Amino acid sequence: MASDVFFVSLRTRSWKHNKINRIQELFDKAGFAGFLKKKDLTAVKLHFGERGNDSYINPVYVRQVVDKIKEAKAKPFITDTNTLYSGSRANAIDHYITAIEHGFAYAVVGAPLIIADGLTSKNITEVEINKKHFQSVKIASDIVCSDAIIALSHFKGHELAGWGGAIKNLAMGCAPAAGKQQQHDLTMKVNKEKCTGCGSCEEVCPVGAAKLEDEISAIDAKVCIGCGECMTVCPEKAINPDWATDIGAFMERMTEYAYGAVKDKLGKMGFINFVQNVTPDCDCVPWTDTPIVPDVGILASTDPVALDKASLDLVNNQIGHQHDLLKGNHDPGLDKFQGMRSYTQGAVQVTYGEEIGLGTQEYNLIQLD
Repeated sequence: MASDVFFVSLRTRSWKHNKINRIQELFDKAGFAGFLKKKDLTAVKLHFGERGNDSYINPVYVRQVVDKIKEAKAKPFITDTNTLYSGSRANAIDHYITAIEHGFAYAVVGAPLIIADGLTSKNITEVEINKKHFQSVKIASDIVCSDAIIALSHFKGHELAGWGGAIKNLAMGCAPAAGKQQQHDLTMKVNKEKCTGCGSCEEVCPVGAAKLEDEISAIDAKVCIGCGECMTVCPEKAINPDWATDIGAFMERMTEYAYGAVKDKLGKMGFINFVQNVTPDCDCVPWTDTPIVPDVGILASTDPVALDKASLDLVNNQIGHQHDLLKGNHDPGLDKFQGMRSYTQGAVQVTYGEEIGLGTQEYNLIQLD
């Protein structure tokens, strides 16, 4: 059976259809208030953005969801988990400071901020899932302990996953560092002919696996945790996993983690994708590149698979921008994310997500007037 996905475009000539009112309308039409009970501890799952990035979801938009949750007499808190890589969100203190710098203060969003996996990412609960890659997955305890979850996701590109929406927000975003490492489990390799010895990989590696040897990067496979940060920052794109053997399995592991994040919340979860400012990279990077397509709109559903599939289709139906990272597939109907990175397999998120019972790819797109 197809799932309903509600959609609003960003075009408006009236205050009645400004983004503030549209977000509230999507919350109502998608039926989120219907699964919230009085005093439900409700996780509003976000990405607060890495310091230097500015494409994360506007905190003023988040406030609209928080206010609707309060209207339903539930108790919202905004949340994310610490990163596997080194950066401005690798522990709860730095993470909290970064979130406040980006506007996610109580005075703005109206809800307390909780880093769900604790001070040093050790607040962990094992969730049994019995799937292909994992019998159990490690989920941040404060996510597990919440009564309901509403995930707000910026739909955009990603170096490894191809693209990220609700599924990736659940998978990586609800996992502590140890869970993120389980999902990646990649072997990073250096193309020595392309490497210029700039040292960027050594600078960002959180475990010291990347070193310069004779002015060429070398990665110790016994130390490497496969986070992929070296690949993201390498200006020459000289560092990559084995795309042929690693990426498909990585995508499946990630999707299984998304399943584990909401396994105990069936009927108590909602998702909103902001398909605007569709940048080439995740909000984890400390920069923001130009968007690859025009802004599309905002979508909401109780089904993360249907929501991501609808978001993907809408992006691919756009005419791609010129003079950015999108090098091919500019025409409507072509895969924009593979137009940037041909090796990615982003569609596995929705195909495998459907296979393991996370949701369905079939959707009814309902555009609100």
